[in-house]
Amino acid sequence: MDIASRLLLLLEVSELGSFAKVAEHRNVNRSAISKQIVNLEKELGVHLLNRTTRSLSLTAAGAEMVNQATQLRDLLNNSKRLAENYHSEPRGMLKISSSTLFGRQYVQQAVLKFQKQYPDIFIELMLEDRLVDLVGEGFDIGFRIGEPKESNLIFKQIAKNRLLIVAAPAFIEKYGSPNTVPKLERLPAVVYSAQGLLIDKVKYRDNSGDEAVIQLNAAYKVNEVEMLINTAIAGEMFTVTTAQMIENEVLEGKLIPIMTHINLFDYGTFYAVYPHREAPLKTRLFIETLQQVVGVNTPVWETRIPGFDKMYNGRS
Repeated sequence: MDIASRLLLLLEVSELGSFAKVAEHRNVNRSAISKQIVNLEKELGVHLLNRTTRSLSLTAAGAEMVNQATQLRDLLNNSKRLAENYHSEPRGMLKISSSTLFGRQYVQQAVLKFQKQYPDIFIELMLEDRLVDLVGEGFDIGFRIGEPKESNLIFKQIAKNRLLIVAAPAFIEKYGSPNTVPKLERLPAVVYSAQGLLIDKVKYRDNSGDEAVIQLNAAYKVNEVEMLINTAIAGEMFTVTTAQMIENEVLEGKLIPIMTHINLFDYGTFYAVYPHREAPLKTRLFIETLQQVVGVNTPVWETRIPGFDKMYNGRS
């Protein structure tokens, strides 16, 4: 390993916070990481890290070397990106990050379509629901709900993801179809709940145009989004879900949209996120491919809900 590679390794240790995490990320032995950092310290003749049994911290020299390594990584990435734009056909590696469900539903379709058209591209797809560090972890592109908070990232809107309220015919037969928010709030609902996150409130605009909240009566909490649909189909509870989550349940009559007259807030918008304003050709072409899969004007998931453009105050 040359000095440049060791500097980049030091940067990765600094960003991830431990040798163990870097080793796991690179799929190598922890001792190999430690050895390379020791070699870098010997090569530079300075102490870079303060090590204890529980933590690592940068020395003053280490902090300066990390700054240099950050500039080196940016230079290498920009050089690679500029070179790729001179290729007549896209080639090389394309590393993609996506949330799990959206990745399984749509990014995977785009990957298969893209590789058929551009066989010289090798794709690595990582499906995770955590917020990944696109630059630090070397991703070319990520797909997220919501605009990125990082000022160094560029984003492009893919599609809105609107909310709807659904119940099974058996549920409506048992409880009737609610037509007011107070009636809905009294009925049993299945809601999403994970560590530190409970989605039992839904925003909407009342008749005066003011923001208001539906407080769901959470009879069942579950940390798997697909279980919301399965539970609602069983007929004992209704659920609030995103249009993206709907497959053919509405078309097949298994679920029926209810309370369609109220003005629900959107859940969010899917964005393509990438590190450079002048994105490489392969990145731009993949975004175009995904847009074709999802739908250019109307997302494909909305076409599976007949009349959805007139429900929940449409697209406003």
